[in-house]
Amino acid sequence: MVIFPFIKKLCAKAILLLIAQLLLVSPCVAGDLKVGTAAVNLVADDSMEIAGSILPGKVKGQEGELRAIAVVIEKPGGGKVAIVACDVLFLTRALVDPALVEIEKTTGIAADQILVNCTHTHHAPCTASVHGYKTNSIFFNRVQAGIVKAVQQADEDLNKSGDADADFFFQLGEEKTVGANSRLLLEDGKIRWTGNAPGAPTGPFDPQLPVLAFRRADKSLLATIYNHSTHTIGTVKGRVRSPSFYGLAAQQLEGEIGGSVVFLEGASGSTHNITRVPTAEAVVRMKDAVKLALKQSQHHPVSQLKSIKRNFIFKVREFDEKIEEEKVVSYVGKYAAKRLESTGKVFRDMRKLLAPQQGQQRETWLQVMAIGEDVVLVGVPAEYFTGLGVDIKKRSPFKYTVVAELANDWIGYLPDREAHQLGGYQTWMGLHSYAEVGTGERIADEIVKMLKELKK
Repeated sequence: MVIFPFIKKLCAKAILLLIAQLLLVSPCVAGDLKVGTAAVNLVADDSMEIAGSILPGKVKGQEGELRAIAVVIEKPGGGKVAIVACDVLFLTRALVDPALVEIEKTTGIAADQILVNCTHTHHAPCTASVHGYKTNSIFFNRVQAGIVKAVQQADEDLNKSGDADADFFFQLGEEKTVGANSRLLLEDGKIRWTGNAPGAPTGPFDPQLPVLAFRRADKSLLATIYNHSTHTIGTVKGRVRSPSFYGLAAQQLEGEIGGSVVFLEGASGSTHNITRVPTAEAVVRMKDAVKLALKQSQHHPVSQLKSIKRNFIFKVREFDEKIEEEKVVSYVGKYAAKRLESTGKVFRDMRKLLAPQQGQQRETWLQVMAIGEDVVLVGVPAEYFTGLGVDIKKRSPFKYTVVAELANDWIGYLPDREAHQLGGYQTWMGLHSYAEVGTGERIADEIVKMLKELKK
């Protein structure tokens, strides 16, 4: 009788050790998704003019890569989608639509289940004419082929995985130091565009940093997607080609955390890095914010993957040539007088091109893509003002809404009505801003309808 408690303790200890060993050697539970990724280098050289300013620019050399990077996600029996990011200023349907046709033909992924986003780097060759520069046909073709190849290879990568082995994690992080509302109201009533004159912000800045992660059963990363809302401007090494701070952060993160890392540009038509955070420091801050969000991310079961892509009709706005000329001359003449002649000509040439098109109907794409029940991506085809992006988030029926501007097309800046009344560069008539007033709000309303439809 004396030895019994001792034996009991030994048995209990043995059982605990056995359980611990079983936990160590037992296989991990498989995930509910299949995920494939691929990146294609978009080759450019010093002969190519750089988009992103009023006049064409030339650079020497490159930092980082300009890429088309794709993530293909499949829920066996519950849908298949593709998300693509390109390190270019913007892309129009003339480039994107044929690429999606080829992708659907070769992979079976339907065009309306594919979202193509631009990181909006201002340090890559031109893929669509605007301001004083024209489309570079060689780079145009390389980007188009790169999008197709990236999705094809990502789909092949997914198919190699066999059974579903990935899980979806999400965290709504924050980075509030890289960027601010850049439409500042100056003392003379004008809206700042150039120079360093102080002024009061006329709209919000969105610091949200949604981070989507796809992990294997052993918790290693297959793919990370992050989203933030500041203009993608700035290089580390001066006048070079560059994916800028968002793209550089993504590429460095791949070497630090593993897997593929994709950046989706948020609604940043009215926000820039006017806080003057150096590009190298901005890279560090974005990486730190993404890493923190990854540590805090929670598993989200994915019941299905579904996307709705819908045609949207808008009009080219009508304008008065004398009034538009005065807007440019009065501002540039005061704040950037040395550039008045060259800048004035660029805007006059654009208005001359658009004058016979006033009132014409145009068509573009709007897209919403749900990943499970809680997270949704919204694709808008413009440099979308931040206030409009925030409005969509507030009205969305999904718990987490990620707005990606410059998706599937580019129709210029889309300011809100108040911004049009205040004026400023983003509202001056040109190829960079030609949609009729109210188009931004109409898109927000239509997106909310699509979100409610998707939620059902």
